[in-house]
Amino acid sequence: MGRRRLIRMPFGLIGIGIVCLMVTTGLIWMGVVDDPFGGEPTAVIPLDATIQGVTSRDIEVVEIRPSLGDDLGPNLRPEGGESRLGPRYEFLAEPADPSSEGGLSLVPDPRVSERSEYGFLPKVSSDGIRPLDAYARPFETEFTSIPKIAVIVTGLGLSRAGTQDALDRLPVDVTFALGPYGSNLDQWMQDARAKGHELLLQLPMEPYDFPDNDPGPHTLLVSLQPNELLDRLAWILTRTTNYVGVINDMGARFTTTETSVAFLFEKLKERGLMFVDKDESARSIAGRVAAANQLPFSPVDVILDVVPREDDIEAKLLQLEGIARARGVAVASASALPVTIRQLQRWSRDLEERGLQLVPVSATIDRPSEQ
Repeated sequence: MGRRRLIRMPFGLIGIGIVCLMVTTGLIWMGVVDDPFGGEPTAVIPLDATIQGVTSRDIEVVEIRPSLGDDLGPNLRPEGGESRLGPRYEFLAEPADPSSEGGLSLVPDPRVSERSEYGFLPKVSSDGIRPLDAYARPFETEFTSIPKIAVIVTGLGLSRAGTQDALDRLPVDVTFALGPYGSNLDQWMQDARAKGHELLLQLPMEPYDFPDNDPGPHTLLVSLQPNELLDRLAWILTRTTNYVGVINDMGARFTTTETSVAFLFEKLKERGLMFVDKDESARSIAGRVAAANQLPFSPVDVILDVVPREDDIEAKLLQLEGIARARGVAVASASALPVTIRQLQRWSRDLEERGLQLVPVSATIDRPSEQ
């Protein structure tokens, strides 16, 4: 070829042809050869069962310990262990009818109650017996290494149908929390304890967006003077009797204000009650203040029905089980919605077969500080 003809060759088309040939060869290689990445390590995991509605965001990565026997806290260990804040079952109030189904007292124990202008207030007896000791659901186990789960159903007494549904369907180790603005609370208290349920009382506390989001006319506010806060607290604590403690209703702002929390916890300790923290604010200091004041305390790890759909509740229950297996103890709260009650009933049927145990919330007070 002459020099002129060589310069006019289609180099662009030749280059495109070479690239197409390389891409075609690579595709054929990946389609024919089983390991197109040349020996990169792989693993195959068979999935024998799936849970609808569970996604990767719903699963908490937790540490699975081979033995939990030494990490369950004094209240979950055999007698004779360390000093504990949990209930002392030797001081349980005697039921009026020892043959009753639930075996729990239905009337105020005179040792741990006193009259006030609003009604019966809980108190610590002259012998140091607390309402927590008198009204706890007895909990005994020979297998301290079994992971424990406490479930609290809140809002009972506000809806007759919802409250009756919870009483009819849920196992006795589920703890019930009565709303202070409910009707016939004393009757619901007696019905629940007659079946054996341990009780809490909901304590309305100030959220960040108060008063747009208002828990009720007797809400504990950070702006209240001590005598005003005590008056509202007394009104709430006299709505019913025979409960072991209180659980906050809202309260994201209140539980981040140290002076208010410290004052409240001092008064709850004087009354011999426990405090359960739903931790609606990530900045809650309730746990730290409770530890400093030696107040019986238990935090909620999972709120089950933030999204009240079956798939979402199943995912939260799966997360709850993972926490219990990793830490030894886990606590959940849920509202008395029909979908939640159905899911809890179904979930609790074979709980022991899955190596887990349902317990009243008072049995979780002395868990180790892992959070």
